[in-house]
Parts: sequence; C-alpha cells; structure tokens
Amino acid sequence: MVKVKVGVNGYGVIGKRVADAVSLQRDMELVGISDVASDYRVQVAVKRGYPIYASMEEAAPEMRKAGIKIAGTLDDLLKKVDVIVDATPKGIGAKNKALYEGAGVKATFQGGEKHELVQASFVAQCNYKRALGKDFVRIVSCNTTGLCRVLGAVKQAHGIKRARAVLFRRATDPWESHKSGIINTAVPETHVPSHQGPDAQTVIPDLNIVTLAAKGPYNLSHLHFAMVELPKRVKAEAVIKTLRRTPRILLIRAADGLLGLNSVIELMRDLGRPRADMWEVALWEDIASIEGDELYLVYQVHNEAIVIPENIDAIRAMTELERDPMRSIRKTDEALGIAR
Repeated sequence: MVKVKVGVNGYGVIGKRVADAVSLQRDMELVGISDVASDYRVQVAVKRGYPIYASMEEAAPEMRKAGIKIAGTLDDLLKKVDVIVDATPKGIGAKNKALYEGAGVKATFQGGEKHELVQASFVAQCNYKRALGKDFVRIVSCNTTGLCRVLGAVKQAHGIKRARAVLFRRATDPWESHKSGIINTAVPETHVPSHQGPDAQTVIPDLNIVTLAAKGPYNLSHLHFAMVELPKRVKAEAVIKTLRRTPRILLIRAADGLLGLNSVIELMRDLGRPRADMWEVALWEDIASIEGDELYLVYQVHNEAIVIPENIDAIRAMTELERDPMRSIRKTDEALGIAR
C-alpha cells in the first residue's frame, strides 16, 4: 500500500490530535512532529515515540536541555514528507508558506489563516473534490466546520433560502484556562456578521447566511442556534432523517440527560474517546423543529476535535490517495472510531 508521508508543525491543541490521527491511518505515515516548546506536550510526544524536530534552530538547545532528543530541524523534516500539517498559532502558518513552497511540500493550514493564503478552504462532506491535487488547503475553523456540516446537509437535501445563526463560543481552550478567559460575563462580537458566516461561504459559496457570535465564561466547546428559512415546507422528521444519515453529525437527546455542553463531553469520556474528543457535531434531535417554512436547530461544536478528521481527508484529497469523498470519510472515521 502506498503511504503518504506526513509531518505536523506545531504540537498544540490541534497538532497533537492530528499527529495521533495520522498515526492511525493505514495509508499514511507520521514522519515526525515539529515545535519550539519543551514542555509536557512535547514530552508526551516523546513518550508516544514520535520523532521530534525543532521548528526553529534556536529552540533546539532548550529542547535538548529538557531531555528531548532532536531528530533535526523543520527544514530536515520537510525533506522527508509529502505533506506538512501546519498547526501553528494564527499568523505563523502564513509566514511558513514560503518555506513549504521552497521545499516542494504540500501543506494544510488551520482556520486562523486567511482563505486567500490557499487554493481551497475545506470541509470534507461539502467540497472534497475542490482540494484534489491542490498544494495548499485551509481547514476552516471549528465553528465554520460545524456550520458547513449541518447547513450543507440541509441545503443539499432540502435547499436553503436564508440562514441565520447565533454562536455562543467558549472563551478559551481548557489547557489555557489558567491564563486567559472571562468570568461572570458574556462578550458579544462587535460586528455583524461575525467572521464565521463569510468563512462558510468560502466552502459553500451560494449559502445565504448571516452569523452573530459571543463568547461566554466556559471552555467546553461551542453552542450554535441556527434558524433556517427553507424554500418549501417539509416536516421536521424529514430534516432529522437527513441529518441522521450525514457523516459526522451525532444526533443526541436532552431526554437522555444530555442537557448541556458538559454532559455531552462527559458522554465522550464514558465512551472512552481519547481526550474526551468529539469529532462530530452533536445536534439535539428533540429540539429540532419547524414552524411554517423555518427550521430551528441547536447543536454543539467541540473546538478541540472537530477539525481533526477534516485534516486527514484533506491530506488524501491533496495527494489524490482517494478521489471519492465518502470513501475517504469512511476510512478516516473507521480509523478514529467514529461510529454511526
């Protein structure tokens, strides 16, 4: 079997999860990870047996001092890979692009980078084929991924005349809660639309959507409220049936005790998910309703995990390991353990 050689630059929230996901794929080989840190995160990568590279030469001495064996620099890693997953902080990926171009290496970037940086912004179930053979692809943000999965499925099956969404965002990632976040308040974004609506249109260009957003004092994922005007009346059951058969959408019920963001993440823990990750969108089936021609949906987006399978599918599309979107999605989901 032909295996694509993959490197990961940036071993933070997304990078460490992508590295684990790549290592589970039968058609991919994780060549190594690159970072500038020498803290517990990179030390865990050492325990996992991942070859470690220094993203910057000047970071290498400190990493060695911490007992981390360095296999080389990022330049060395780029000589060994077909694709690099850039999971560095916002803005750094854009600076790295020239480095990847010079090395003749394909790259995926994350949602913090701008659409103009790449040849395609990507959500596997919506526009997989747009990324076929491309050199630079951007995996859109967690919230945009959630919007595209849910509204993309509704649009394809039933059409969308107009969509409006309100996003209640977590204030910070759990691992950074000690140094940032908000307490006893909610902070609305100061412009309409929030960036997620226009971002979704980079994936689904003809999606008529406006988004508003605010961040709240918690760190367990995001909550979306979508109000969708349909071109014709359908029953809520028909929409639920559509969503049930859509990959990476998990229908849940408040009636089963899944009453909030915390209980859904607790479910992931009980299911034995690594890091309690939820790669799917969790959509409340017993909240979904239709009044006239307007559909109302409420769903949860796990910011730490939702884009991980998208990175894997993008690698397959870019290298043309798999040209069929659903075959790639199935391969990724089976390797990760995503069950319908």
